[in-house]
Amino acid sequence: MRVLLDACILFPTVLREILMATASAGGYQPLWSEKILAEWRHAAARLGEGADDIAGAEIALLNANWPKAQVAFDIADIETLTLPDRNDRHVLAAAIAGQADVLLTRNLRDFPTRVLARHNILRRDPDSFLLDFAHSGEVDMAAITATIQTRTEEISGRDQPLRPLLKRAGLPRLGKFLG
Repeated sequence: MRVLLDACILFPTVLREILMATASAGGYQPLWSEKILAEWRHAAARLGEGADDIAGAEIALLNANWPKAQVAFDIADIETLTLPDRNDRHVLAAAIAGQADVLLTRNLRDFPTRVLARHNILRRDPDSFLLDFAHSGEVDMAAITATIQTRTEEISGRDQPLRPLLKRAGLPRLGKFLG
């Protein structure tokens, strides 16, 4: 399954790390575009001094670890697409160019299912997407989230109970299932 990750999915860090660990475990093939990565970097830069550099390093690592994930599209293709927010058309163009089966986003309102269906793309939110893996057992989501929890505790220097950690990452149902 080929899954285009919107910028709002790549940022924040905990969600991105869970998603990339799920992909590494064979759950799906991630996709993104240069413009999506630029949006992530721009959002991260608003966090303050040094955040832009950190995001740049994270993006470089992501591209190095997933060299086939970045898709390119013809800018002219954007003009043929219609979405409620014109600024999101590049995301759909990337999904089409990457032959994505799924567009993973939190921005559900701006990606109507009827529009995506014309391109055989299913819109999913990250919580239900990852919860499906947990239910199916196809990927060991308990092990993945435990690893991310441990790493988060090491970085923060404090306990990070799993359920609240996942809730902050926008994964409340996954947290309830695993907690």
